[in-house]
Amino acid sequence: MLLTIEKVAILRKVAIFAATPDHVLASVAQIATEETFEPGQLIMREGDFGDFMYIVVDGQVRVHKDEQTIVLLDAGASVGELAVLDPEPRSASVTATTGTMLFRIDKEPFDEVMADRPEIAQGVLRALCDRIRAQGQTLSSGLHTSADMTPSATPEPLA
Repeated sequence: MLLTIEKVAILRKVAIFAATPDHVLASVAQIATEETFEPGQLIMREGDFGDFMYIVVDGQVRVHKDEQTIVLLDAGASVGELAVLDPEPRSASVTATTGTMLFRIDKEPFDEVMADRPEIAQGVLRALCDRIRAQGQTLSSGLHTSADMTPSATPEPLA
């Protein structure tokens, strides 16, 4: 089990928390629980209701729809961020590709931390906006370079 200071060091490297001061990250670290998954183990299933997110601490996960890989995420990545803001069914599945350690952050305690520390919510929103812009640029560049782009080539949001 990691100490709070170790969790803060890990969270500092995650895009959604990059601009958040360490003393504020300590609040997030206290609500982050450690979970481990074996290679091939399903972490999130597309369509399941989600009200938590994960931070990849060690290892790698695959975000996918059925057998089609959307993206591989390594340490420092987050997945399922939308679920802590607006719980809905998952838009994709997530499976461990290696032995993986994740931090799980549940909506209710995260809401409490965000209420006390609005800069956390600002960081999450900024990271989600960056992701949406990047997906838009990917889609735009694909439309300009390929007239026969199929819907399956369109970037999907993360679980």
